Amino acid sequence: MYGTMAANDAFTAGVRPGGLTSSTEIRLLLCYLVKNAGPITRQEIENALMEEALVNYFEIGSCLDDITKQQLIKNLTKQDDITVQRKLLEIFQALEFEKSYDKEEIMEWYLNIVYFGEGCNGVYTAAETYFGKEPKDLTLAECASIIGITNNPSKYDPFISRENNKTRQETILKQMYEQGWINKEQYDEAVAQELVFVRSESDERTQTIYSYYAEAVINDVLNDLVEQKGVSRDTARTLLYSGGYQVYSCYDASIQQAIDDVYTNLDNMPQRPSASGQQFESAIVIMDPYTGEIKGLSGGTGEKTINFGTNRATQSKRPPGSSIKPIATYGPAMELGLITQYTQVNDAADIKLTGTSWYPKNSGGGNYGVITIREALQRSLNTVSAQILDKLTPRASYEFLKDKLGVTSLAESDCDYAPLALGQLTNGITVREMTQAYSAFVNDGVFTYGRTYSYVKDSSGEIVLENPARTIVALKANTAWNMADMLCNAVNSGTGSEARLSGMPVGGKTGTTTNNCDRWFVGFTPYYVAAVWTGYDMPEYMNFSGNPAAQIWKLVMEPIHKDLATKSFPTPNVGTPTGIFGDFSKTQNTGDTE
Repeated sequence: MYGTMAANDAFTAGVRPGGLTSSTEIRLLLCYLVKNAGPITRQEIENALMEEALVNYFEIGSCLDDITKQQLIKNLTKQDDITVQRKLLEIFQALEFEKSYDKEEIMEWYLNIVYFGEGCNGVYTAAETYFGKEPKDLTLAECASIIGITNNPSKYDPFISRENNKTRQETILKQMYEQGWINKEQYDEAVAQELVFVRSESDERTQTIYSYYAEAVINDVLNDLVEQKGVSRDTARTLLYSGGYQVYSCYDASIQQAIDDVYTNLDNMPQRPSASGQQFESAIVIMDPYTGEIKGLSGGTGEKTINFGTNRATQSKRPPGSSIKPIATYGPAMELGLITQYTQVNDAADIKLTGTSWYPKNSGGGNYGVITIREALQRSLNTVSAQILDKLTPRASYEFLKDKLGVTSLAESDCDYAPLALGQLTNGITVREMTQAYSAFVNDGVFTYGRTYSYVKDSSGEIVLENPARTIVALKANTAWNMADMLCNAVNSGTGSEARLSGMPVGGKTGTTTNNCDRWFVGFTPYYVAAVWTGYDMPEYMNFSGNPAAQIWKLVMEPIHKDLATKSFPTPNVGTPTGIFGDFSKTQNTGDTE
């Protein structure tokens, strides 16, 4: 990128052979790089200047002095916003700074505050941490090893990678020799010296395995740093891992423990592998519907053995099946006054839908004739959901999911009957999205985005990221109460009966996809909302009795609610039945009863 920019841009046309030598011109070039390339690291600046020969090789030290002063100013002033404006301000502040203090003073202050990894701020702490010495007792080789860490602590920390640290140390020693700071004998001796760290090779850091929850927090913070601070993903990662940041999560230890007790013990999971030998998998997210705080999650079953693999709770997208019906058809249709709980509809095999010859079929193939909306949801009838969507229109449903319930996984091809009425989404949906979408049924119609952290502080205690609750009024309160009432009925008397809890009302909806490849249960109590997905990583037929997602939901949620006081959902005003599907007053119910 830099090569193309430098070679083709008129700015560089007047650079004299051998590169720039004026510090003012070099600073202007730095401004130019930052302005045109966006946020860039110190290493990228070095590479851009040296590879394109824009700065005389023997003047590069002076250029890096300027960068060092600017880093010092950032650390002293706590101006941490990574923007072009801040970079420019730092450069001009550094010019004034240099008028009052000499280079040795600036360097001393810098070495006393800069971050060296392993929680070390300042060279004294770093010397003790890595070599068990005071700075005055360090050899040249050890000094080069420590100072090399500052370029990228997460990469050059010797407790993380001896190899990377040694490579960086030798680069520094080579530059010192070539710039005349050390002689050939000193260079050779330092390169040859065997570095003896406080931790021996056998004690070298073993990899920490992050939990699925920790990974979700890390990804959320990284995404917000990129979006809110305008930095690259790499820069955001460096800030998070090496900037002394403190992340305040929404994690609840007791809830996470309840999840782990079920998910890490494979005896709690169906043991039957798929026909091709795949092992059963599952994911869960539990959220406070009032605050959006995600209290716990798991992205897979069994012991977690790798970092940043597939987090099935936050990253994997799978079709939700019938669990989409409350949020895509019943909820928005009731909000618009198209249906009430006791609106009658004909569950027939030959219903006509607008603009399509597709005839939806119920699971099992049977039909119930004229029934109420309440009973249709209880039985999870596909024909009724399709008829509701037909009156609502796929476009209205699609936009409701996106605009009111925060569903970002939808593709334009999902604006159709099978995806929205039956949950056969093109790309699928995450467990996290399904969890937060149901929050509106619990919280008086207010949808709340799920969040894994509340705020992030830097090493000085200043807040660099805030993540407050974000809400959308998705439904009127009475609509939410009606939906909660119907979904409680679906658990008490319908398809979600395996998720019932003793002494606590539960509402929710099951979901099964084509060929029984995915099984879902999304449910809620007056305290929490949670979604569970079950299936195989590669979609394949599941031959299980009952709904394993509802069974797992119950296993996790029962101990969480054991000592909580019983609460009730508000009693809704069910309203007057609408006649949107016709007048069935003289129609006899002659449907099959399965």
